[in-house]
Amino acid sequence: MTGGGLLVAGTTSDAGKSVVTAGICRWLVRQGVKVAPFKAQNMSLNSFVTREGAEIGRAQAMQAQACRVEPTALMNPVLLKPGGEQSSQVVLLGKPVGELSARGYHGGRQQQLLGTVLECLAELRGTYDAVICEGAGSPAEINLRRTDIVNMGIARNAGLPVLVVGDIDRGGVFASFFGTVALLSRQDQELIAGFLVNKFRGDVSLLEPGLDMLHDLTGRRTYGVLPFRHGLGIDEEDGLRISLRGAVRESEVSSPFGEDVLRVAVCAVPLMSNFTDVDALAAEPGVVVRFVDRPEELADADLVVVPGTRGTVRALEWLRERGLARALVRRADEGRPILGICGGFQLLGEHIEDDVESRRGQVEGLGVLPVRVRFAREKTLTRPVGEALGEPVEGYEIHHGVAEVTGGEPFLDGCRVGRTWGTHWHGSLESDGFRRAFLREVAAAAGRRFVPAPDTSFAALREEQLDRLGDLIEQHADTDALWRLIESGAPQGLPFIPPGAPA
Repeated sequence: MTGGGLLVAGTTSDAGKSVVTAGICRWLVRQGVKVAPFKAQNMSLNSFVTREGAEIGRAQAMQAQACRVEPTALMNPVLLKPGGEQSSQVVLLGKPVGELSARGYHGGRQQQLLGTVLECLAELRGTYDAVICEGAGSPAEINLRRTDIVNMGIARNAGLPVLVVGDIDRGGVFASFFGTVALLSRQDQELIAGFLVNKFRGDVSLLEPGLDMLHDLTGRRTYGVLPFRHGLGIDEEDGLRISLRGAVRESEVSSPFGEDVLRVAVCAVPLMSNFTDVDALAAEPGVVVRFVDRPEELADADLVVVPGTRGTVRALEWLRERGLARALVRRADEGRPILGICGGFQLLGEHIEDDVESRRGQVEGLGVLPVRVRFAREKTLTRPVGEALGEPVEGYEIHHGVAEVTGGEPFLDGCRVGRTWGTHWHGSLESDGFRRAFLREVAAAAGRRFVPAPDTSFAALREEQLDRLGDLIEQHADTDALWRLIESGAPQGLPFIPPGAPA
């Protein structure tokens, strides 16, 4: 028997598809439904390693946690990891299979993957009571519809009803809803069941006349109006919150447990990957995390994090161009704390031999850690477990660079010299005891009277966030109607809205 299904699409990227999908998943699992997430094709530099050693998007790993199931490659069969403006690494069923330009991918390769995608979805639907699928971008990308395997392409082939999410905080949500439907073919429109308004501020009664008019215009109902809530953008896929002068993200700061706050500056390197590594720091009361792109912004930082990147050599050049490289070397010489993670660890070393990622050959690193890096064609995808600073640590590794450590003190898989640490392990700071021990060392080195709170559990905070998403769906969506969609598909007799898809 095939389980029920639903595709959560959006009027735009970042309309809230990921969190709405997670919220529906958490609501369903609390009702006793065996549910799984699915995203046919994901473009993201934020990825995760499953227990079987497969690389998938972090959003799908987060959604699997919302479902209280272990993430697998079936949940995100195609992952695209941008390597620049024109090309991406294609990860198929958790393993990299090559680099393709956007033209090459959409020109034929994407459509070839449709069979694999449908097989993965069918396997999940044969195992679970329901599969909640997430789309990508907008279903009305008319230039890409012919080769689409993630929005209406998957909905048509699998017979999935589609719920379109719109971010009303951006404005123009009614036009976006109407235009999305009106640009689809008759066959695609038959699967657009209705709409979900996201990030609404104010009195819902003021919105209701517009929702009634939208129903009159499209014949489709709105399944809920979700209020704006801070702090729900967990495991974002495609980027940071951007200010006018650069990539800057500030955490919501709880009152410090000790007398001081601790300031963390994260270098906003190009092609930054897994910037969610610092979410565990931001979750600590009294820790302020911000993304920076100028050397003077490192001056008052108690800890500087150089994060992972899909372009280690490019990031190194960017640091040098902006003067951040000199600031990092000076900081290391002064014994002020630096943490390099994955690509950030690699560029802190002596030199990098790269004939794989940038194909630049041997490049001099910053030379603050006794490490030599050689890029291998085979990607390392593991879930290591170990100990550091007297505490147990878990993490995950996603990298082509192989590090030869020639000195310093051991630190996870990397090393430490003075107050500079380097490791390939993503996610290590989610280990509570290790994070607290690390922050104590940073505070002592920085001369701050900061004390980590003794009871902060990152896993518990993540569960609270997922429950908040489930609450949003349960309290502000028509859950009975949503379940009918999942179980029975799109309503019959939905009207066609002209003009439809262009010929």
